[in-house]
Amino acid sequence: MICARCHHFAAAPGATLCHRCLGDSPEPVPAFGSTPGLWLRSPVGLGRAAAVLLGTVVAADLFAVWADLLQYDATGALADGETGAAALRRADRADELLGISTSAQGLSLVACVVVYLCWFHRVRANAQVFDPLGHAKSPGWAIGGWFVPVGNLWIPRRITLDIWDASSPWGTTRSHTLVNSWWALWLASLFADRVATTGYGDDADGAAQLHDGALRLVFSDALDIAAAVLAILLVLRLTRMQHEKAMAGAAPAGL
Repeated sequence: MICARCHHFAAAPGATLCHRCLGDSPEPVPAFGSTPGLWLRSPVGLGRAAAVLLGTVVAADLFAVWADLLQYDATGALADGETGAAALRRADRADELLGISTSAQGLSLVACVVVYLCWFHRVRANAQVFDPLGHAKSPGWAIGGWFVPVGNLWIPRRITLDIWDASSPWGTTRSHTLVNSWWALWLASLFADRVATTGYGDDADGAAQLHDGALRLVFSDALDIAAAVLAILLVLRLTRMQHEKAMAGAAPAGL
C-alpha cells in the first residue's frame, strides 16, 4: 500500500504512512519499482481543476450557441428583405453578443489549456512510475505533442492510450472507447471550427452568407460542447484510476 500522506513511497508494515512520514527513516522504500527520480504525485487536485475549467468551456460554448442562433435569426430576417429599424437593431444586438461569446470562449479555453496540460503531464509522469516501459513517447511529449503541426492530430491520443493502459488495475486493460470517442469528437470539432470561421470571417458578405455562416457556427460550437463533456469524463475517470491504483500499492506477485 502507498503512503496515505505523501503518496510517494510504500507504507510501513502495519501502517498507512511510509517510514519517512512516520519519522523512522530518511530512505523509505519506493512504492512502485526503483526508477531513479520518479515517484507518484497525486493527480486529484489538478484533475478536479481541469474538469471545472472544461465545464467553463462548455458554459462559454452554450452561450456561443445562443448567440449563434440569435445571429442566425437576425441575418435570416435581413436576407428575407426586412429592413426596418427593429430588424437592424436585432442584427446589431446579435453581432454584439457574438463578439462577447467569442471573447468568453477564448478566455475559458486559455485557462483550461494551461491547467489541462499540467494535469496531463502529471498523469503521464505517474504512468511512467506504474509502467516504465509501456510508453511510445517520452514524458516531454505530453505537452510538446499538442503543438506539433500535423503530429498533434495523433500524438496526444497515443500518449493518452499509454497513460490509460498504465493506469488500469493490475493485470487488466480497460476499454479504450472513452479515449477514442473523445479524440474523434475533438478532431471533428477542430475541423468544424476551421470550416465555420473560414466561412464566417471578414470576407463574409451579405445577409444570406452571414445566415449560412451562423448555422455553421452552431454546429461547430455544439461539437465542441460534446468533445468537452467527454474530456471531463476522461479527466475524472483517469484521475480516479490513478488514485485507486496508487492506493492499491505495488503489483501482486507474478504480474
